[in-house]
Amino acid sequence: MAIAILTSLFRRKIPNILMINILNLLLWGGVLGLAVEHIAHGEIVPYPPFLTAGLEHVVSEMMIIGVPMTISVSGVWGFIVLTVNGPLSKILKLSKPNVPSISPVRG
Repeated sequence: MAIAILTSLFRRKIPNILMINILNLLLWGGVLGLAVEHIAHGEIVPYPPFLTAGLEHVVSEMMIIGVPMTISVSGVWGFIVLTVNGPLSKILKLSKPNVPSISPVRG
C-alpha cells in the first residue's frame, strides 16, 4: 500500500513511457483484494482495536506475503513496459492484419 500511495502521489513526475498508471492499477488492485480478504477472515473489524491480530503477526505477514506480492506485481508491470516500449517490443511485435476500411454509403 505504501508503494501504491507513493506512485499515485508522484505519477505526474514519472515519464509516460513507464506507464505508471498500470502499476498503480495493479498495486491498488492488490491492496483492495487483500483488504477484502482480511475483512472476510475477521482480521480487520470496524470497532477498536480494528486489527484482531497482534503486531508480530501483522509484520510477519507483511514480510512473507506483502513483499513477494509487491515484487511480483512490479515484475509483471516491468514486463508490460518492456513488451510495449523496450527491446521486447521489436521481438514480440505482431503484424497488424489488413482490415478494409468501411465507408458510409451515400445515396
